[in-house]
Amino acid sequence: MNSTDIFLYLLLSFSFLVLILHLLRTTNRRKLHLPPGNLGLPFLGETLQLISAYKTENPEPFIDDRVSKYGTVFTTHVFGEPTVFSADPDINRFILQNEGRLFESSYPGSISNLLGRHSLLLMRGNLHKRMHSLTMSFANSSIIRDHLLVDIDRLVRLNMEGWTGRVLLMEEAKKITFQLTVKQLMSFDPCEWTENLMKEYMLVIEGFFTVPLPIFSTTYRRAIQARGKVAEALGLVVRARRRERKNDMLAALLDEEGGLSDEEIVDFMVALLVAGYETTSTIMTLAVKFLTETPPALAQLKDEHDEILAKKGEVETLQWDDYKSMNFTQCVVNETLRVANIISGVFRRAMRDVSIKGYTIPKGWKVFASLRAVHMDHDHFKDARTFNPWRWQANSGSNSCNTVNVFTPFGGGPRRCPGAELARVELSVFLHHLVTQFRYVTLLTQL
Repeated sequence: MNSTDIFLYLLLSFSFLVLILHLLRTTNRRKLHLPPGNLGLPFLGETLQLISAYKTENPEPFIDDRVSKYGTVFTTHVFGEPTVFSADPDINRFILQNEGRLFESSYPGSISNLLGRHSLLLMRGNLHKRMHSLTMSFANSSIIRDHLLVDIDRLVRLNMEGWTGRVLLMEEAKKITFQLTVKQLMSFDPCEWTENLMKEYMLVIEGFFTVPLPIFSTTYRRAIQARGKVAEALGLVVRARRRERKNDMLAALLDEEGGLSDEEIVDFMVALLVAGYETTSTIMTLAVKFLTETPPALAQLKDEHDEILAKKGEVETLQWDDYKSMNFTQCVVNETLRVANIISGVFRRAMRDVSIKGYTIPKGWKVFASLRAVHMDHDHFKDARTFNPWRWQANSGSNSCNTVNVFTPFGGGPRRCPGAELARVELSVFLHHLVTQFRYVTLLTQL
């Protein structure tokens, strides 16, 4: 048999295998009453289309096209697994509320490998409940009011005082949020060590939505290497802190009942640094973008903060009462969270066959509750793809009558983001100092 015959034989065999897989998948779908959809190419599915969409400023078409064709619940195949996508708020709520009973946390290998198996995102059962509660105890309203607000105000001021000439806002926002998170976790003030750690973190985050095979993806390979450096640096801190205690989250982890290993603490801290740093800095940047594109909103926001500043004076630190008086600011925060959709959705895995709205989600299948799709749906928010902070004012008539189900920027259920209030405070303080220290024209040029 010559090389041409071998090639033709392999090609025919592969084509036959693809046909068999397609027939099996079609038969199983009919038998199980799966949601309609397209599983895409064998093995790859629609992963490349999903990654490409979410690397653009407008990822909506990936879901829009499938919703228009199949409805708000559809089947696809991403990151190596068959997955049911939901753009239905009722189904999303059902998924989130049934954590640990019908669904369990499950994320693509690229994310889970980089975060570590002991991260809060991947913990389950009683351990997750305990660690989630511990995290919330360091980010609730009373802790922010009595301890964290002063550091937030100080670090935002410190960074903005160094802004001269042309400023890359995203990079500056990342510095602020990383410094805040490191301070909260480990009591470190900004220094060369924190700067080096942040550089490695940026490489880790770049690897989240890639094919988790180092041989095929240089981005993922760099991310894995950077993750090793981050773990090594944090491990040294953990070992040193076993001999010296401070009043921060790391101290609470070291004192946790039953004792946590160095590896468990490092994984936990890796995930919290990602959550506190990347998401909030992106929200800060996009808030400024949306505001500069909506001059009346920026003008009203500035008026609110000028009034606060006039009562306090320029050098006095913001207090909790000041934060609670920022009524229009909270409208801006809500609308930024809704339009930006930093948490696009959440992955879960079905723990058994789950029937909902006439469909069956088979045991072991992934589900993706798309929060973004609901937030950008005109049925729930009038002119959903327009930035309109006034929609959050009472009696605006621009939102669905039940925002509990349709507005979920921090997820929901037992895994709702424990840092939700902290993120709101950080963004509010950032906006206060930005609009009171920089003129409108300056603000535009420094983006």
